Amino acid sequence: MPLHVKSISIRVAVICFFCIALIGWLSSLSPFTCCKRAIAGAAFIYIITTCAVKIINSILINAMVKNQLDQQKEITSDSGD
Repeated sequence: MPLHVKSISIRVAVICFFCIALIGWLSSLSPFTCCKRAIAGAAFIYIITTCAVKIINSILINAMVKNQLDQQKEITSDSGD
């Protein structure tokens, strides 16, 4: 079963947003600066996470297809004997 790209990417981006905002707040930055950095970081992480999940999905789908092909080869070789 492939992973849901959008929901995973949004969750990770939201977590990243709050982590960056918290780090900025603890560093005594202005709220506007924290907000800008958090939004930029969340957008960057969203893009990276989307790409990573798509790559993982393609690996999973290729593995499932290979497994099905191997099972079909076993079935045809067993019935051919």
